[in-house]
Amino acid sequence: MTNIIFFGPPGAGKGTQAKILSSFLKLPHLSTGDILRSKIKLQDSLALKVKEIIASGKLVPDEILNEIVSDKLIKDCNQGFILDGYPRTLEQGIFLDNFLETNDLKIDFIFDIFLEYKILEKRIINRSKEENREDDNKNILMTRFEEYKLTTQKITEHYEIKYRNKYFKIDGNNEISKITSEIKKIIGNTWFS
Repeated sequence: MTNIIFFGPPGAGKGTQAKILSSFLKLPHLSTGDILRSKIKLQDSLALKVKEIIASGKLVPDEILNEIVSDKLIKDCNQGFILDGYPRTLEQGIFLDNFLETNDLKIDFIFDIFLEYKILEKRIINRSKEENREDDNKNILMTRFEEYKLTTQKITEHYEIKYRNKYFKIDGNNEISKITSEIKKIIGNTWFS
């Protein structure tokens, strides 16, 4: 069983790298963004509320994400998981820590992808065109990036201390293949033989 968390600002490539690793390691990739976009398609009252929150660039409340993620971890991840976009806040991180401890699980690798804001902006605009995502535009990116600095960086700092030997900063300014190679090297080539 291998459990992995990806951190990084919106557009840093967390999802891309998580999908690649998911394929290689045969582990479920839990992207809160994908989960929330699927929820929005249900068009119920919670879906409409989530859609409004995401469209404004705000983060979905902790209690909603905690419930969604813990439910998925219990139902779909008995052989391990890759989390992408969760935890985003210190409160979510504490919830996840308690959940893992209660269920006798541990984190094996944490990858924190960092890159320059101008590159993020360019990637987000390209992703918006390619994937037709309403939540990708310059204004929302700025809001989400500021939210990331105010909230998610606190949990990454917490995890960097708590999981010192399992926490790896990754240069997201590199090409996708180079980033993937670096992550594979950290995990160990035996996984990819």
